[in-house]
Amino acid sequence: MGVLLFGGGCSLTPSVDELPPMPPAAPEPEPEPRPEPEAGTPDLANGMAEPEPIPVAEPVKQDQDLWARLREGYGLPRVDNSRVEEQRVFYTRHPVYFTRVTTRAERYLKFIVDEAEARHMPTELALLPVVESAFDPFAYSHGRAAGPWQFIPSTGQHFGLRQDWWYDGRRDIIASTRAALTYLQQLADRFDGDWLLALASYNAGAGTILRAQKRNEAAGKPTDFWSLDLPTETTAYVPKLLAVADIVRNPKQYGVALHPITDVPYFISVNTGGQLDLTQAARLAEVPMEELYLLNPGFNRWATAPAGPHRLLIPADKAERFKAGLANLSAGQRMRWQRYTIARGDNLQSIARRHRTKVQVLREINHLKGNTIIAGKTLLIPQSTRGGASPTGDGANTRGQRLAHRVGNGDTLWDLARRYQVSVRDLAQWNDLDPKDPLRVGQTLKVWSGNEGGGQGQRSEMVRQVRYSVRHGDSLYTIANRFNVSVNDIRGWNNTLSKRRYLRPGDRVTLFVDIRDAP
Repeated sequence: MGVLLFGGGCSLTPSVDELPPMPPAAPEPEPEPRPEPEAGTPDLANGMAEPEPIPVAEPVKQDQDLWARLREGYGLPRVDNSRVEEQRVFYTRHPVYFTRVTTRAERYLKFIVDEAEARHMPTELALLPVVESAFDPFAYSHGRAAGPWQFIPSTGQHFGLRQDWWYDGRRDIIASTRAALTYLQQLADRFDGDWLLALASYNAGAGTILRAQKRNEAAGKPTDFWSLDLPTETTAYVPKLLAVADIVRNPKQYGVALHPITDVPYFISVNTGGQLDLTQAARLAEVPMEELYLLNPGFNRWATAPAGPHRLLIPADKAERFKAGLANLSAGQRMRWQRYTIARGDNLQSIARRHRTKVQVLREINHLKGNTIIAGKTLLIPQSTRGGASPTGDGANTRGQRLAHRVGNGDTLWDLARRYQVSVRDLAQWNDLDPKDPLRVGQTLKVWSGNEGGGQGQRSEMVRQVRYSVRHGDSLYTIANRFNVSVNDIRGWNNTLSKRRYLRPGDRVTLFVDIRDAP
């Protein structure tokens, strides 16, 4: 293992599509790969207990303002220098963005403030997702940081955030918030209670901050945050949070309207007692699927994860209705299973591809220790209660109109999936293709327009555009492997690449990443 733990912090503000670009600045080098956790730091991946259900808060007056309570808990130093002012001016020039982000925060902010207060931490930290992800739980960065607190895979695992085919704890509102606050407190303790250095470390890694301090000590200079020579992103990161806190402190002064948020629970955590289809959950709670996804963004698929967490966040006013419906649900209604009879010539890989799942999932569900299967035996395969494509891939059970598309120059499965609003996996399955197979000009593809994909296809919020800066040693193959996409897709998304044989460091490559399958 390495020596230093780098943080989840990977500020997305400059790359969030809805936010205009920052003022011109010197080009920033691509961040180096982050080291593994520091020796001696407790590894929480195997020791973090299942989070306790969120207690129902005592009734409060409906006009009680969460923003007022948040301000009362402020504890960071109030700094008013040119670096903070620059960020403050930037945010106040885009008041619509600020209103939109605080509207998005309504689902999550109450819980985060509660957690920060319970730990006696400065409540400005509850605003850090504004800087990290614009309170988008599906945010994903070029550095493979995910979720509202932007954990990279290794740091997420270190803090107990499991990542597998079914579930990504980095996007789980409860788990990621608790992990982020735990990490921030550890950093603050390491820097003797200096929260500005802790925040800088969350973004750049404690090792980066310690090395900068040693350089200053050797030169006889101060070692506080403002005196350190740090990466460009980190230099702006702390001032961004301080600027956001200033605006929240006095929004009228800066001409910004905060979305009103009352100090009452937005959601309640309900124990599901096991795996549950999300479509069924939305029906029981009488909430739109989009709302259920936004409250439970950690679940990658159409159902909760078999290994847990066995809980769902439900809007507070729907929780009792959901509990009552759940209590009356039979085991067969919780999940739908298909019994597939193994045919001669079948293998787990071909069966998994045909049914849009993973070999590992088939092994786990059917208690298989290896890849050996026997013709005539049956396998259990999970299915969404929405219904999906037939096992033969002929679309017999799909909804919508069957179309025929003749492949033209430049067509890719990804582009066609977006055009017809279906998933790449469905499009590939209907035509007996591997999702990474290239298409042939003149080839005719079957498309079921309006198909729901059985709840198993690509959800639009799970596909994110990523702008990746090419590094020394990169190739199309290494980039494709890094983000789990195909070389042909990368070429299709970046027309200029077809005219050049080699990538150059500093080239910007556009990727469309399904974050459920990205590392």
